[in-house]
Amino acid sequence: MGKFRGRRDGPATTTTTPSSRHCTAPQKYDRNGVLVASTGHERAAKRPKLDHLTSDSFKNGVFLAPMFPTRLMALKHGASLVWGPEVVDKAILHAERVVDPVTVVISYNGKTRAIFTTHPVEKPYLIYQIGSASPELAVQAAKTVVQDHSRRMGAALLINPDLLCDILTSLRKELPPHITVSAKIRLLPSQEDTKRLVERIIRTGVSALTVHCRTRNMRPREAALIERLREIVEFVEGLGIDIPVVANGDCQGWEDAKRVKRITGASSVMIATAAEANPSCFASTPLQDIETTMIPSYLRLCKYIDNHWALTKFCISQFRSTRREVTKEEANKLKARIIKAKGFDELTDLVGSWSGEADFAEIADIIGSRRPRPLLVDSEPEEALQRTSPASGQGDSTDDGPPIATPPDRPNPEPPTSRAPLGPSWDVRIPQPAIITGSDMLTPTPTPKPIFPFGSQ
Repeated sequence: MGKFRGRRDGPATTTTTPSSRHCTAPQKYDRNGVLVASTGHERAAKRPKLDHLTSDSFKNGVFLAPMFPTRLMALKHGASLVWGPEVVDKAILHAERVVDPVTVVISYNGKTRAIFTTHPVEKPYLIYQIGSASPELAVQAAKTVVQDHSRRMGAALLINPDLLCDILTSLRKELPPHITVSAKIRLLPSQEDTKRLVERIIRTGVSALTVHCRTRNMRPREAALIERLREIVEFVEGLGIDIPVVANGDCQGWEDAKRVKRITGASSVMIATAAEANPSCFASTPLQDIETTMIPSYLRLCKYIDNHWALTKFCISQFRSTRREVTKEEANKLKARIIKAKGFDELTDLVGSWSGEADFAEIADIIGSRRPRPLLVDSEPEEALQRTSPASGQGDSTDDGPPIATPPDRPNPEPPTSRAPLGPSWDVRIPQPAIITGSDMLTPTPTPKPIFPFGSQ
């Protein structure tokens, strides 16, 4: 059986208030999560209807790759599309679909907890990621959840190209034409091997390809090799196939996405780690002091939609932003209190009234009235494309500095870099706590055992 590796799917969060948030009233859904009516005053202007997506939906955007409810926060602050966590095919096939009669949150529940959670408000923007080693099971899994997704499925695959392409081909063949199928891979050690894999993928009929600009063996703290992607983008264009290529790796926000797009030539940019730290990074001006500007609202939202408490506080533990009025000591004290809490009710004094319904209604209102927001950049001189990213802490690259691209005969930069802007503080992958991951893994990538950098504990 082939073993597929997808990217780490971690949490994230966000909050800001666009001026258009009161253009429309919240939408209503029935017990099955189906939109039935809209109430309140009419919108100032009719927004384009999002019936289904095409390859163009993956162009000129900035995308998010975390879990619910962070996806809602990211959409509120301007994310173009959102990816759900990778879920193994057999897990979703054995899950029970349950719709909350009050919040209309849709959960696919396993034996002990929800395997996947969504809400109709994010349906037009959500990509469901399938982890699979079988074309038949992948198709069954896609058909199981297709009613809760806006015409698209994603697959995060890398090893065993033959099986990878068989799965993508089967998905494209068996799913209706209006459902887009996309793929997500990492760079291979060799640029030529990467291009050969990319060509095979795009000829399966996928609508988009996301490339995480690290090799499989690279650590999160190593700076992403985004400079390698331009050659791949130009290679795809040279094949004469109009497939959007999405860049993933070390992008820190909406404004930084313009830099990544200039360097790579990619159609769009995906943000993961930076959005886990501050989901409002999709706004032109991200929130500061999120301890007061975002965390209270996030707590209210999570309680309203009955988000698992352990997952909620894990997400909050990842939050950080620039500070203007909140001191570092105050921020650490707040997080320590949240982490020690046994449940939402211990934090009532932090959030005031638990009016999560109002927070959710505001998010739904903003998402419902959103307008197209293409990520457009001006062309820059050729020498600008040779600059390293802000993460490197360097100016223009020199012969004495570390290479900005992976040599074709080595899987990692030599010497390896450790300047990813938001990577962990030591050179190991940090496993998610067992209380969140549980014993039944939802991803084909096993969580590593804890490694203590300063000896055994």
